[in-house]
Amino acid sequence: MSDKLDQMELIVGERPLLLIGDRACDSDKLDRELQDRGTEMVAPHIRGRRRKNTQDGRVRRRCNRQWKIERLFAWLFNNRRIVTRYERHPLNFPGFLQLACAMILVRRVSR
Repeated sequence: MSDKLDQMELIVGERPLLLIGDRACDSDKLDRELQDRGTEMVAPHIRGRRRKNTQDGRVRRRCNRQWKIERLFAWLFNNRRIVTRYERHPLNFPGFLQLACAMILVRRVSR
């Protein structure tokens, strides 16, 4: 996990304050490691957790829109040209990405 944080810092330029995860990321060891690096882990607790809950739910409710972004990527990856970049020129890819977004929008509006 720390390698991914280092990569994210190289791309974005700074470490994230919040890291959103799923139930598999609910680990006290991981929470401590991330807090030492200045990042707070936000993840729902595993059912049957033996230790006391470490979050009160407020931050998790603010991050609940994560599924909307994941759903958008799932819709985008239904287009083969987006998943595998067949274009020789890198300038063509944003055009196909915009075309895929327009197709998603038309499908959603026409319902």
